[in-house]
Amino acid sequence: MIGTIVNTGTIIAGAIIGALLHRGIKDKYKEVLYTGLGLASLAIGLNATITNFPKSEYPVLFIVSLAIGGLVGTRLDIDGRFKELVNKRSKSASPNKLADGLATAILLYCIGPLSMLGPVISALKGDHTFLFTNATLDLVSSIVFASTYGIGMALAAPVLFCWQGMFWLVAKISASAISDALMAELLVVGGLMIMGSGLGLLGLKDCKTLNLLPALLVPVLWFLILSLF
Repeated sequence: MIGTIVNTGTIIAGAIIGALLHRGIKDKYKEVLYTGLGLASLAIGLNATITNFPKSEYPVLFIVSLAIGGLVGTRLDIDGRFKELVNKRSKSASPNKLADGLATAILLYCIGPLSMLGPVISALKGDHTFLFTNATLDLVSSIVFASTYGIGMALAAPVLFCWQGMFWLVAKISASAISDALMAELLVVGGLMIMGSGLGLLGLKDCKTLNLLPALLVPVLWFLILSLF
């Protein structure tokens, strides 16, 4: 778990550094950061989807996942409840932006080949290279996020710890639990969700990305069902 612990620590450290810079950044520069983060989210999400789509064994599974996951998430109002919770706890002048930033950061930190494969390789081979590399990238990203959204971005750290910890634990329990096929499906769905967050940051479309989070469970359930037959 050393790799995940380091990765979590870099997000907290980056959030502190970014928050110290927060007051000194003028609105026009913050707007540039919004745009930059939005474009980066689009690029990262598009790359994840395009790279992994040819690896998909079930080309329509991502559509079914988004449809079912979106319906469940909307019924539960995950996005609305999340923003309401952040609004109550945040002292920021623009709490909704903090909620959007957290949603984007959580997806960017968690949905990616380094963050998902890293814990598996760490658990199975004791190799922390992927996680240390991811930690470096997340340090830079968290500084940028926190300089825009404030110290509240540190809330993404425990989410990352639980996310990577889940993969680490499952890999420890069963070496074959996370197949390459399942990983590809998750990255296709996750990439599209990151793109949705990017559109929100750019002010083009509020995709309510958090309502789509249950979509990540659909491929897992699908492969679980297949394994029973």
